[in-house]
Amino acid sequence: MTFCLGMKCQDGLLAIADTRITSGTEMSLAKKISVHQYEQHSMFILTSGLRSLRDKAVTYFEERLRSETSLDRMYKAANALSEEIRRVRVEDKKWLQDGGLYFDLHCIFGGQLAGDTEAHLYLIYPEGNWVEVGPATPYVIIGESRYGKPILDRVWRYTESLDHGLLVGLLAFDATVTSASDVDYPVDAVLYRPGSFEMREQHFSGEDTDPLRKYWQGAIEQAVDGARGQVRGLVDRLEHAPPAHTHYGDAGK
Repeated sequence: MTFCLGMKCQDGLLAIADTRITSGTEMSLAKKISVHQYEQHSMFILTSGLRSLRDKAVTYFEERLRSETSLDRMYKAANALSEEIRRVRVEDKKWLQDGGLYFDLHCIFGGQLAGDTEAHLYLIYPEGNWVEVGPATPYVIIGESRYGKPILDRVWRYTESLDHGLLVGLLAFDATVTSASDVDYPVDAVLYRPGSFEMREQHFSGEDTDPLRKYWQGAIEQAVDGARGQVRGLVDRLEHAPPAHTHYGDAGK
């Protein structure tokens, strides 16, 4: 499984991805973020799905970037990446099906090109269609999304800062690591501020984030203990509820 998170706020873009690759019972490490940076063209791609499809699609896209000079807006680049995903789908779908696999490649695509007035963030589906991530829903997760999503939904807003985004994103990742055995540290993070045309990238180990994880674990335990009084009345109601009875009349229906 994979954890790839793209976040957008008024300060720019943030991307966080784990590095664990699972193939059957085997595990290895590999980057799931690729940065494409030249002059006033700054982009990152995060992927989940079959690694072979990812490598092929990104290679085709990189080749297209070198030869095509008309990509001056992020939506045009998103269309170009989508076309390369469809190209790989046509080339490999039959062979995947013959091997009992299906075409699985989701992408988070973000950045800013010379013709853009702001940074953009997209979710690209395996079929090649895409949606743009905006202020109303300022993040997107691909891969294992169940455990980190509640934290993001509760506290992440478009009006927050990028440093707050890194905090919330790492907490969402930690929630995923705690509950999913196939997602783990280290993580890669990319930060982009609009108009800078410079991607900033950093690799964080489990040791790097250990102080945050320990603080968060203690804060959760303290918050749960502090909330005991809020449910005291509910506990009393449950304790004094009449005995429950089994109803056999509807059994088996």
